[in-house]
Amino acid sequence: MSIYDLIGVLGGLGLFLLGMKMMGQGLELAAGSKLRAMLEKITSNKFAATMVGLAVTAVIQSSSATDAMVVGFANAGLMEFSQTVGILFGSKIGTTVTSLLLAIDMKKIVPIFTFIGVAVIIFMKKNNYRYYGQIVAGFGILFQGMTIMSQSLEGLKNSSIFQDAVTSLSSPFLGIVIGAVFTAIIQSSSASVGILMAIGSAGLITLPQCIYVVYGMNIGACMAAALSAMGTNRTAKQVALCNFLISLIGAGILTALTIFLPVTNIMETIFPNMVAAQISAAHIFFNIAITVILLPCSSLLVKLTRLILPDTEDSEKEKMGTVYLDPLILNTPPMAVSQTEKECARLASMARKNLNYALKAVFEKDKKYIAKVSENEKAVDYLTHCITDYIVKINGLDIMDYDRKVMGAMYNAIQDLERISDRAENICESAQQIIDGVVLTDEAMRELTELCRVVQDIIENSFFMFSHQSKDPNLIEAVLKAEDQIDEYTEMFKLNHIRRLSKGTCTPEAGTVFLELLTNLERVGDHAINVAFCIPYKNRNMTQEQNIVTTTI
Repeated sequence: MSIYDLIGVLGGLGLFLLGMKMMGQGLELAAGSKLRAMLEKITSNKFAATMVGLAVTAVIQSSSATDAMVVGFANAGLMEFSQTVGILFGSKIGTTVTSLLLAIDMKKIVPIFTFIGVAVIIFMKKNNYRYYGQIVAGFGILFQGMTIMSQSLEGLKNSSIFQDAVTSLSSPFLGIVIGAVFTAIIQSSSASVGILMAIGSAGLITLPQCIYVVYGMNIGACMAAALSAMGTNRTAKQVALCNFLISLIGAGILTALTIFLPVTNIMETIFPNMVAAQISAAHIFFNIAITVILLPCSSLLVKLTRLILPDTEDSEKEKMGTVYLDPLILNTPPMAVSQTEKECARLASMARKNLNYALKAVFEKDKKYIAKVSENEKAVDYLTHCITDYIVKINGLDIMDYDRKVMGAMYNAIQDLERISDRAENICESAQQIIDGVVLTDEAMRELTELCRVVQDIIENSFFMFSHQSKDPNLIEAVLKAEDQIDEYTEMFKLNHIRRLSKGTCTPEAGTVFLELLTNLERVGDHAINVAFCIPYKNRNMTQEQNIVTTTI
């Protein structure tokens, strides 16, 4: 093998890995909200979860990415450990799609895929179309890299050293170890199997010599999930361990079957003189077989995992910590967007709770509510900071145009939500003055009660629109009507206050407290209207658009 052949091998490997990365990222980004919807349908039914895992991995073409994503969900508290097992099995089957595509002989036509894909990337302006171009170009580059590798490796056919090394791979233990270590390094079973298929296409290896390497590659693919679990909670670590146990136990069972049954003979008979197809068949056989054998025993796998890595009682997150955000999920941008939306909805709930506590402090004259507002305000400020940092990280990723607009809207919304909580603190200052002895007239209290009712209505409807990204015309009408009513009440109640002052039925000190409450409640309404209409809804009709523009001017 000459130095030029070595250069060809390295160049082909580089193209192969680049093409796989491009295709996987393009598929993931193009799937967008569909990928998000599939993952949100995960249930405790292990067979349904398996289908979800299979579908998601078939889309993004990386079981390592799916496994790392599931670890992230477990760490964020979005999934119970038992819910993740089915997804792990499904991801192992889903990752075999790449090897199936590579087994098809398309050498003569793949360059056209590269041309078409690159043309789309260069000339199309919309990101959505460019993602499709990235998929097609990645597909073509992947095949071209594999072809170059196969051609450059043919020089090793006459190397006795290489042949001796290949022969040693037929040892089950050595083959599994080599396959596991190699895949752990590149962290992709699809890529490692593809490289092995290129070696097989060059006529340098046979299926009996490399089938145990394939089994080992499926063990090595668990490395990504293991690395993702570092620094996570106990549930996430259990998911990573279970993922490893599935592949390890599966490799043991399949190795025994291969030794005592004519597994390789059957595959060589089905795909005669097609080593690449045989290797792909072995990869598919491994993952389907372990799913069929081990999925019905998933509850035992859960128990075994918990026996090795027991649950702990101190695994709950700190009160001020995020619930839905996790750095691991940033590896899957569409899901990171979805989780940010959920965290923002949680922040909205906290802001509304703070406002309700503040109003109770006013009307019930109870200091305990003031203390609750003060404590929760710290959590609101901390969460706002965390979400802001997370949104900045998401905007540095390659995401869909609409998702980028949504992240911009979320960034603006959390500022308004944080200010609503600040207004709650201001209301508590007035509540403290009332508790300390400032007396408002009965008429003033009735007016405050009426204004608070409208403010709470606009908060409820606005936050529902925000959290559910709703464009319900009835809600829009109710929110706009409530805003007008808040402005009308505020002006009316200020005039009534002046009248009371002139009659001497209200003291200047009480009047100051009353006016501060009116101002803060009116500002809460303004922030609520901003939150309600911050999301760039798709297909919003012109009437709604005009109403929103008029409102925000």
